[in-house]
Amino acid sequence: MAAKAPTPDAISIILANPSPDTSTEMPDIVVQVLDLNAKGNRYMFTASDGKKKLKGILPSHITPQVISGDIQNLGLIRILDYSLNDIPSKSEKYVIITKCETVSPPLEMEIKDEIKSEGVGVFLKPKQEIEVKSEVKRADAGVLLKPKQEIISKSAAQIVHEQHGNMAPAGRMAMTRRVHPLVSLNPYQGSWTIKVRVTNKGNMRTYKNARGEGCVFNVELTDEEGTQIQATMFNEAARKFYDKFELGKVYYISKGTLKVANKQFKTVQNDYEMTLNENSEVEEVSSEAAFVPETKFNFVPIDMLGPYVSGKELVDVVGVVQSVSPTMSIRRKSNNESIPKRDITISDESKKTVVVSLWNELATSVGQQLLDIADQSPVVAIKSLKVGDFQGLSLSTLSRSMLMVNPDIPEAKNLKSWFDSEGKVASLASVGTGMSPSSRNGGRSMYNDRVSLSHITENPSLGDDKPAYFSIRAYVSFIKPDQTMWYRACKTCNKKVTEAIGSGFWCEGCQKNDEECCLRYILVIKASDASGEAYVSAFNEEAERIIGSSADELNTLKNQEGEDNLFEQKLKQATWVPHLFRISVSQNEYNNEKRQRLTVRAIAPVDYAVESRFLLEEISKMRAS
Repeated sequence: MAAKAPTPDAISIILANPSPDTSTEMPDIVVQVLDLNAKGNRYMFTASDGKKKLKGILPSHITPQVISGDIQNLGLIRILDYSLNDIPSKSEKYVIITKCETVSPPLEMEIKDEIKSEGVGVFLKPKQEIEVKSEVKRADAGVLLKPKQEIISKSAAQIVHEQHGNMAPAGRMAMTRRVHPLVSLNPYQGSWTIKVRVTNKGNMRTYKNARGEGCVFNVELTDEEGTQIQATMFNEAARKFYDKFELGKVYYISKGTLKVANKQFKTVQNDYEMTLNENSEVEEVSSEAAFVPETKFNFVPIDMLGPYVSGKELVDVVGVVQSVSPTMSIRRKSNNESIPKRDITISDESKKTVVVSLWNELATSVGQQLLDIADQSPVVAIKSLKVGDFQGLSLSTLSRSMLMVNPDIPEAKNLKSWFDSEGKVASLASVGTGMSPSSRNGGRSMYNDRVSLSHITENPSLGDDKPAYFSIRAYVSFIKPDQTMWYRACKTCNKKVTEAIGSGFWCEGCQKNDEECCLRYILVIKASDASGEAYVSAFNEEAERIIGSSADELNTLKNQEGEDNLFEQKLKQATWVPHLFRISVSQNEYNNEKRQRLTVRAIAPVDYAVESRFLLEEISKMRAS
């Protein structure tokens, strides 16, 4: 049965050993919890051993123990793992508890256990190691020591130092290299060492700002538990470590700093990001001590992918493979290099499908494996996909993406069970077909960044550095009937085709000849609102919603002969109809002159009830200001 009292000198032990090695036997450290109070998603408290006190922090992962009542004010806890840190703007040190257990529920009062001799002012600490060479005699006047008697009081720091000295070299190395899991790191920690594998390495980039020029690169690091963090290096550190870090290798890293991650640029699921400077330490781990990190997924159902379209955040998906295309060769515009691509279509329990584009090695290796077993409807789990708006919504792999076929995880097993029982006969629909802009671009996207057309046309610098996005409510006021409204497209990849020698149509992307092709819109319309007008480009899906028919159907009307010009009637019916548009504004250069290019990214009919509420909110804001 555990004694219901703090460990004597517990605070001294903590202060003497700020970063203990939990792989060796830890001293028993029991403290009393005082002044427990919540600060955000964590708790602050004072740790007391009866004589000394130390400020402490219980991080968010220990919060459930406080909420459940396991840890209470005046109670006793045993500290199993901790780190001692200096907090910015605070003069005293704080102990951050990373692991603990409850020893006792709340006691009746705070324990105060100071023992003081009466005469000579000598303090004796409970359980203090004392070497006595002759007997100690007490008298009324105080503590009397015989001449040859010695009392050697060893501090906790001395005890720890002796333990270090008595250990074998390998043991001392273990004490100095205590590996922290990534999940335990936070900006307030002092010294730490992590053991991680480089799972993605970026290119060295140069930048120029008001403070001058420099270079930067980053790596994505994964520990054995599958937790990831992004580490960034600038200038001297970037040059020092760029060649040191190799993709796939395992390293010990220490002397870095952490800060809250910028959500706009983060590429991994972690609240913090790491910065390494030229004084940071990076040491490659021997092959015997290396590891393969556990892959952690954060799956997004296919029907919930809409809010991620054209965003920076990457997603993980799991799905049953419905179809696999042959490998295509796509030519890059930047360097005219050909790269392999393969499209797979997957579905999940939401009964939605989505096209995933596999690039480079994933297209040729794993893609070929999927093509060979496509008739078996394998399950794939894919990590780190970019969500685009091609054909409404599509997914694309990146260099850091990872694809697993029939993985041994619960989500894949449950999905396979669903598919075998009902999914194979279920009616499936593409997630991009008929998707409303609000669901595809998230929340009230058509009512975010709402501007008038004149706001765009009267600001010619908009979209100069990168595309700018706005929402407008406007009418289609004119559609020029003699413009080039469509192009001939490959039915597989939607790329432009040319007439082949003899018969059929040649697709450069698929490197094949097909007997048939389809037409896809490249439409230009004039949009008008109360403030002005502008010409706007609309591609296939958006143009179909404007015209009310496909390009093939409109072409059929155009080719019909007769007095009734059904083609022009169809265009006329599409004009003076109000729509909600999501518009991108970019800069194009034409005849050495920069011009704005407006492109429809999403379109929806006007919901007058929602529109009225929006206008009332805007009026209220105007009155308030």
